[in-house]
Amino acid sequence: MSSKEAPKVEEISEKTKETRDLILRNLQESLGVDKLTKQLETDGKVAHVYWGTATTGKPHVGYLVPMRKIADFLQAGLKVTILFADLHAYLDNMKSSWELLKSRVVYYECVIKALLQSLDVPIEQLYFKKGTEYQLSREYTDDVLRLSAQVSQRDALKAGAEVVKQVSSPLLSGLLYPLLQALDEQYLKVDGQFGGVDQRKIFILAEEQLPKLKLGKRWHLMNPMVPGLTGTKMSSSEEDSKIDVLDEPDRVRTKIMGAACSRDQPDNGVLSFYNFVLFPIVSPNAIEISNQQFFDFESLKTAYLDGKLDETSLKKFLADFLVKLLEKVRTRCDNDVVKDAKEKGYSTVEDVVSEALKSSPIPELSTEQKAWKDVLGAELLIPDELDRVLPTISSSNPLKIMFVAHGKGKFHLGFVAPLLKIKSLHDSGVPVKGTILVSDIEAFLDNEKVSWGAIEARGIYYREMFLSLIKRLKLEDIIEVKIAAEHEKYFDKDYVLDFYKMASAVTRDETTICEGSALSGNLVPLIYSLNAHIHRPDLLIVGNDSTVFADLSARLLRYFGYSAISHLAIPTVPGCNGQKMSCSVLDFLLDPLDTPKQTKTKIARSFCEPGNLDGNVAMQLAELIVFPLLNGSCLNIPRSADNGGDVSVSNYRELEHEFVTGTNPEFPLHPGDLKNAVVGVINGLFDGVRADFADKTREKLVKDAFMASKGKKK
Repeated sequence: MSSKEAPKVEEISEKTKETRDLILRNLQESLGVDKLTKQLETDGKVAHVYWGTATTGKPHVGYLVPMRKIADFLQAGLKVTILFADLHAYLDNMKSSWELLKSRVVYYECVIKALLQSLDVPIEQLYFKKGTEYQLSREYTDDVLRLSAQVSQRDALKAGAEVVKQVSSPLLSGLLYPLLQALDEQYLKVDGQFGGVDQRKIFILAEEQLPKLKLGKRWHLMNPMVPGLTGTKMSSSEEDSKIDVLDEPDRVRTKIMGAACSRDQPDNGVLSFYNFVLFPIVSPNAIEISNQQFFDFESLKTAYLDGKLDETSLKKFLADFLVKLLEKVRTRCDNDVVKDAKEKGYSTVEDVVSEALKSSPIPELSTEQKAWKDVLGAELLIPDELDRVLPTISSSNPLKIMFVAHGKGKFHLGFVAPLLKIKSLHDSGVPVKGTILVSDIEAFLDNEKVSWGAIEARGIYYREMFLSLIKRLKLEDIIEVKIAAEHEKYFDKDYVLDFYKMASAVTRDETTICEGSALSGNLVPLIYSLNAHIHRPDLLIVGNDSTVFADLSARLLRYFGYSAISHLAIPTVPGCNGQKMSCSVLDFLLDPLDTPKQTKTKIARSFCEPGNLDGNVAMQLAELIVFPLLNGSCLNIPRSADNGGDVSVSNYRELEHEFVTGTNPEFPLHPGDLKNAVVGVINGLFDGVRADFADKTREKLVKDAFMASKGKKK
């Protein structure tokens, strides 16, 4: 036997072949037919397929194409689910408001059932599902987030190019649309999906991406798209291109007789309708036009293109056929339920912005309240919202301040800055109550800087680090630490609805804040805004490099009728490379769990040129961290007598003078002496944290927080 013998081809039964041929007939393309065939051959297996439709414009006669195929699927013994994708409808460029969606779903269900019954399809064998019955669940939303982390903006845009309305600056919701459609396969528990060939790129995305999440790979069946009456794709949202299934007979005839039907363009809507709707319905019987009988489409097409069949007769027969067929649909839909759903579901969609919260007058501040505002400084963003809050602030109702920490990597000294800012406000006489919100999910969304499996552990690690520092700073009475995921409203139904609303109100470019190309990064500003909304602080602290979050969150919250939140921008703490201290740049961040020697070594190699303040890391650390930690006490800097002797300074300005000029100009402060003093104060703070984390339980906590991703198996 030759080693190159052809592989054995598995034979299938004649019954399976007939069933498969019935399923595949009149389709334009099929993906995964081998998988479908294997399922058909498996005893006791009933293959399950779904067809979905976004509840946007009114259903049109183009729906007869998939309805006819659904009849084939049922005849072949498949289980068929019809999905009314109400959430998708909103994501598709806000073609529906949330208030209209419920009525549109009712209208779609009534009309599509009537359409199926007019084709003698046994609808009792069908299953009907509404998208928001499961798409607002935490489990589904988690998978949307996981999928968004592995799909780029470009690939998401490409996948929805033929389905989602394309604009110059695409809405973020339009990029999420293909991901939701792919995940519907998993949550409807189907073996395959059926749709128009315009959805091919979404099907490819599902086949490529779902297996990476261990969510399986399905087969996909695609029917051809019936051209519209004007030559483009027939669309529910383009009035001139379609005939609604409930249009009156005169309107149907007028549209058909006026449709494009050039012999130079044989793929026009009139001929395509004969091909994909009329002949499959009447087969195996013939139709008769102008005393000519046609048993199939090809013979009719040839007669028309050869001039043996005139355009008027061709259109008139089609119009008569449609009027007769649609009369059955109109009769079944002639009831109050359909009329009410149509009236409510297709009323004018009002501009959401017009319903936004109206600005209320800003109250006059008292002298004391003005003083508090002055203490907050010039770094206030969206200050008018704070002006509305300050008149209510007192010792019994303190100013609620929140800082949001994203656990993107190792905890570092930079997170001490917001604690010190809250302490400074308290010491200045402002009644404050601080909250550190450890937001777990953003670190995953931002280029997966935490693995999915480590999100919870990372949040606990950050909470414990903050609590240790708060104890060191004696701030237990004024600052608490919360984990975002523990809030009762976190990712509940309303939270998820608002998430999708926000995605439908901003563009890809407006939300491209995080580095990287993954779509998940665009979701971070939405989560930030929603967390701010459910926690409702009076003031949010952000680094002065993140003010874009303040502006975008204010816009999003106000857009949907919520109050915006004032922000206080504070300077970011530099890493030992002179750039912003970053969780992911380990060599240059100052980790409280580093050994004292490691902390000293990192600071020792930072830039600190004698007499030069520009980019001087040690001087910046002294200003932002050391003196706030000393809280009025002097910074004592030991020096040898040969270097001018010890120096003691009570504030940053005095330190700056000693470093640049020196009280004794012959002995300005040397960089080495400055760094040693800074290291001493910082290690003094870190020593307590190191002690708290010295036990084995805390060691395991840190290890778990940085475990490698193992995925999430369903």
